[in-house]
Amino acid sequence: MKEFTYTITDPEGIHARPAGQFVKACASYPCDIKIAKDGKEVNAKGILGIMSLGVKQGQEITVKVSGDKEDEAAAELEAFLKANL
Repeated sequence: MKEFTYTITDPEGIHARPAGQFVKACASYPCDIKIAKDGKEVNAKGILGIMSLGVKQGQEITVKVSGDKEDEAAAELEAFLKANL
């Protein structure tokens, strides 16, 4: 299992457009991908789960990737977050 944390820098936090793009990126991998914030963990392949976290600017999320191609998925998702959120 790969795990990394990221602090959201976007002034709007995680909003619909980047959340949708993140879900699309997650769906392209066969592994299990979760996002956690303040003890709540959701499936990163579902936009409603991500939006339910209500992540605002300055808050930290933890992304957990496990299964086939986890190294590749974790690297791409971390790069996505840095570029978009």
